[in-house]
Amino acid sequence: MDRPITIAVAGCGSRGQLVYARLIADMPESARVVAAADQDPEKLAGMRRLTGIGEDACYATVEEMLDQPRLADAMLICTQDRSHFGHARAALLKGYDLLLEKPASTTAEECEALAELAARLGRRVVVCHVLRYTVFFQTLKKLIDEGVIGDTVNVAAFERVCYWHQAHSFVRGNWRNSEESCCMILAKCCHDLDILLWLTGKRCKRVSSFGGLHLFRRDKAPAGSAERCVDCAVEGCPFNAVDYYLGRFRESGNAWPQNVVAFEPTEEKLLAALRDGPYGRCVYRCDNDVVDHQVVNLELEDGATASLTMTAFTAHEGRLIRIGGTMGELFGDMDAQTIRVMRYGQPDEVIDLRAQTEDFSGHGGGDARLMKDFIALLQGKEVPGGRLSSIDRSVESHLVALAAERSRLNGGESVEMY
Repeated sequence: MDRPITIAVAGCGSRGQLVYARLIADMPESARVVAAADQDPEKLAGMRRLTGIGEDACYATVEEMLDQPRLADAMLICTQDRSHFGHARAALLKGYDLLLEKPASTTAEECEALAELAARLGRRVVVCHVLRYTVFFQTLKKLIDEGVIGDTVNVAAFERVCYWHQAHSFVRGNWRNSEESCCMILAKCCHDLDILLWLTGKRCKRVSSFGGLHLFRRDKAPAGSAERCVDCAVEGCPFNAVDYYLGRFRESGNAWPQNVVAFEPTEEKLLAALRDGPYGRCVYRCDNDVVDHQVVNLELEDGATASLTMTAFTAHEGRLIRIGGTMGELFGDMDAQTIRVMRYGQPDEVIDLRAQTEDFSGHGGGDARLMKDFIALLQGKEVPGGRLSSIDRSVESHLVALAAERSRLNGGESVEMY
């Protein structure tokens, strides 16, 4: 296909506009946004400025956009989690290929139904498992596939959510309540579970899980704390929203996460949002119910094992991973962008990924590479490295996450996957 791929964007918030539409705007010869939908007029106005589309190409709801004849080659589904299935299903039936934000759906039945529908219609659906597309995990995958450490026997992954990210997204934010969104292990860590399955190339046979909500509860609130940070007299609280968001704004301006609190933020807009909106609430006095720490244990099909620890109780965010094989061991630090290769009986080797690329923005560079691969797929080009996160394989991580949550809620009992 020689002409640019045309894209319709469903949901013009943090992912749809501030990440993906911006990436598309930087590659006008390959792709362009031609339509967008969002219930927030301010976000639609921002999309018009970013992409150049007219008011006639903007829709107040995704449903209204989907009621039109097919407007583009592909659609980006970047709405809230519980809307993904309905919007994706309707878009597939309308004839769109999809870039689908994770989770694909919040239930196992809907995840499987989307995969089956895409296969039946011959549509391409790529799930936004952006970690696959990073230099960090691509390098680990290459080392494993080349047999550098022999057969993989055990993997231990560590997801440092970080105290402030937990507070922003999973206590005050859109993913705080499982009834409104989904369980945290699906919302946050289907990324990580996908990586465990993709790196090993092995299916999951059995799952168990433990965890809970330890800190962000009313009974843990400090004496004298208020419902909102703007009214709070407690000194030295690391979760104070006024200190945190204004400090971040003064440091980095219109960037995540302050641009989630207020679209195109200023200090005045941020303060107003913190006085009246969800991000100004005391972290001990919200309606959150998702976990702040969880461990997931996987038995893989050949007896190999894997584990994932997800925790809010870290000073910094980032992912660590240790992979043990029959001939050696790998240890990766995604924050440092280093991988230590430890072949048994040989000197260690340290791979510094900063020598390979300078672009670690957006999930370690994964956002941009995902978009380039998606556009290449629609153009009929080959996507290298086996990294394409098509729904037929990506959905397994969702099923594992949902099984892990069932296990956690039932005292850690083992859940058979097949």
